[in-house]
Amino acid sequence: MDVRIAIFTDTYSPEINGVAKTLQRLTGYLERNQIEFKVFAPDGKTSVPAVGQIERFASLPFLFYPECRIALPNPSHIKQSLEQFKPTLIHVATPLNLGLYGLHYGKKHHIPMVASYHTHFDDYLHYYHIPFLQKWLWKYMIWFHRSFERIYVPSESTRDKLSNHSFHEDLEIWGRGIDHTYYTPIKKTDEIRQKYQISQSKILLYVGRIAPEKEVDIAIRTFHSLPRHIKDDTHLLIVGDGPQLKLWSGHQNEQMTFTGFLEGEQLANVYASSDLFLFPSSTETFGNVVLEAMASGLPVIGANAGGVQHLIDHGKTGYLCKTRDVKDFTKHTAMLLDDHSRRNQFAKAARQFALTKSWDEIFAQLLISYYEVIKRNVKLHSA
Repeated sequence: MDVRIAIFTDTYSPEINGVAKTLQRLTGYLERNQIEFKVFAPDGKTSVPAVGQIERFASLPFLFYPECRIALPNPSHIKQSLEQFKPTLIHVATPLNLGLYGLHYGKKHHIPMVASYHTHFDDYLHYYHIPFLQKWLWKYMIWFHRSFERIYVPSESTRDKLSNHSFHEDLEIWGRGIDHTYYTPIKKTDEIRQKYQISQSKILLYVGRIAPEKEVDIAIRTFHSLPRHIKDDTHLLIVGDGPQLKLWSGHQNEQMTFTGFLEGEQLANVYASSDLFLFPSSTETFGNVVLEAMASGLPVIGANAGGVQHLIDHGKTGYLCKTRDVKDFTKHTAMLLDDHSRRNQFAKAARQFALTKSWDEIFAQLLISYYEVIKRNVKLHSA
């Protein structure tokens, strides 16, 4: 089958976030399997030249979520590029400007279209004190997605949430994988302790955006609420950047370190050198960092909400806690920090779970789904 895929996104490598990483891995898979593709994406914080199949456009940061960029596309340039490329499928991964253009072009030229839903923007509105926009946002999102033939969602909870809003009739789970040779316990190193001057025997780790919707305050309050004999022997390591970094890093002390943004080997080494992962965010559609931690051999204490609840096997690979319940988070965090044997047992189970999440299998299934949509469209227009 002749397959050429045009992908429209508001974030792409070298930006570092779950969506950008996932799409980069997808295009890598397509390239290895000799499937033609073209990506239309904004420039990031630093200008990146268009290379090969990647078309870049000037952009501005999205108001309350800077990882998403509002592109300033050149419609005539995109039109010319698409006319030359002749896509047989359009995959839209953003409801912003570039996504609107992809939607318009696909409808006008009768090209089969799919979309992927990545972010619960409606949940974010509460954290940025503009909940009154929620009704308008849902109306827009439902209107935007109604013309697509299939919508990909990263988890069961996301599918259920969208179904409750009568979002679309064809919602399919497109999960996420992990490179378990990159995120692995064998990368444990004492250099992390030396670099951040950690003298305590245990490291409690948080990795993610330092932003209101990630509920970093719950991680910090949980740490401070630990029983004295556990807290005195534990160091809280917080990895990430974001709008609240300056606010929270002011609380840094000899037992709590803010590393700022880390990536690559540095990040993999931090995961492997820690003892327990604490991730209280309840707004995740999936939770990529949770899978990274598990692949690195860390049990996870997470919120019993969003995509995270489908990754943690409560009582086997970690614990699920009531959303924003510091007492519950403290109780379960203390249980694992204070029980070396149980922590090791959970760590092994977490690693084993991560080993079952193969990117190649996930992308192979996505490709089958692409073929189904294209075939269905061909039959419809040939009838």
